[in-house]
Amino acid sequence: MRVAFIADIHGNGVALDAVLEDIEKRKVDRIAVLGDIAFRGPEPKRVQERVRSLPADVIKGNADEWTARGVRPGEVPEAARAMMNREREWTAARLDEEDFQYLRDLPESLELELSETIRVHAFHATPENLFDVVLPETDDAAMKARMMRRGDVRLFVCAHIHLPYVRFIEGRCIVNTGSVGLPFDGLPQASYALVEADEDRFRVSIERVPYDVEKVVKQFRNCDYPNRDLLIRVVRNATSPGR
Repeated sequence: MRVAFIADIHGNGVALDAVLEDIEKRKVDRIAVLGDIAFRGPEPKRVQERVRSLPADVIKGNADEWTARGVRPGEVPEAARAMMNREREWTAARLDEEDFQYLRDLPESLELELSETIRVHAFHATPENLFDVVLPETDDAAMKARMMRRGDVRLFVCAHIHLPYVRFIEGRCIVNTGSVGLPFDGLPQASYALVEADEDRFRVSIERVPYDVEKVVKQFRNCDYPNRDLLIRVVRNATSPGR
């Protein structure tokens, strides 16, 4: 079985189109979307409609929660919260109640059986929280305690931090998909994870997909997005907004 795990699209329809085209060429059996669909990009409505049209498993991310109800105190640095809620209001104005209800109803985790011996536990940030940050360099003991709690699972897939990685800890694997729409690792290409399983074997790869970054920059410039200069820098440089 071949499964594509995508996440953190963030309203970047151009990047999503490129990733889905790449996935189609690879003839995957299944697609899983691990959250953060529409918020912080120039095409929230089109992206959400595209995701909903897919034959895919979809779970919730923190940005989907924010889209549905706003950013609350303590969830981001207070100095950034007002602007992020302005961004959220811009996004919300382009969606309707059915879109909001879809986001509210999304589950927060996904379990897949790729073979008789290979099970996957997928979630957005950590198994119990949409907002927690666990960085790639986290030590093995902490990574196991926070991210790899299920003893019957060999493969864990997550997203949220926009930094792709693959790690093996005591014979089990944890994968971060990276971000389709807003990568933070310095490479301005969409990122997703491809998992291939056959009986007792599996293979994981991080796939990078070039897309028309300047087209997205023009989309930001041609709309009244309230924080467009920051998002243009993030898209062009593939760096975190905090850098």
